[in-house]
Amino acid sequence: MSVDRVPGSRETSRLVLASGNRGKLREFDAMLRPLGFDLVAQSELGVPEAPEPHHTFVENALAKARHAAAVTGLPALADDSGICVRALGGMPGVRSARYAALAGGEHSDAANNARLLADLAGCDDRHASYVCVLVLVRHALDPMPLISEAVWHGEVIQTARGSGGFGYDPFFWLPDEGCTAAELAPERKNQISHRGLALRQLVDRLRSQEGRWSPEAK
Repeated sequence: MSVDRVPGSRETSRLVLASGNRGKLREFDAMLRPLGFDLVAQSELGVPEAPEPHHTFVENALAKARHAAAVTGLPALADDSGICVRALGGMPGVRSARYAALAGGEHSDAANNARLLADLAGCDDRHASYVCVLVLVRHALDPMPLISEAVWHGEVIQTARGSGGFGYDPFFWLPDEGCTAAELAPERKNQISHRGLALRQLVDRLRSQEGRWSPEAK
């Protein structure tokens, strides 16, 4: 993804990512650094994880962004994302990261994938969608957060393929690409993934501000 520096931005603007997920940090950093943002994970700043009690991606993302901004005093970016499976009524959805743990299992990608496959056993409908909602706040009480969202359609396969990505990527089959999300080159994934699409929307919104969006603005 080729981008220009945000109009009116400083040479670098420190931005806290409201997550400790290293995979997310790598993906976002690759796309935001060319814009002049110095992205740092909240875990590196001693920020505890925020509660995620809500039933929608946008509410959870907003809560996480405001929490990280309040603790650090920095502008904050949060994403809430997950996989929604049609045959499961949209589950795991916002519970994707802790899907297995909610059933008494381990808190791990492997356990989450195992539970998903078990829940889909014998099911012919394997359609699934990755969903991402991004929220960017200048400060904890920002009344006008920037919000973007995107959906990435695919299917859940029974056998893992690929070693890239994280989460449900090895089981998320992309018919148009002929591979799973875990088999995509990082550059291609950033182009077409739910996070890549949502981030491009966010970048477009930043550009449309024509310099009016500033971390210092209150």
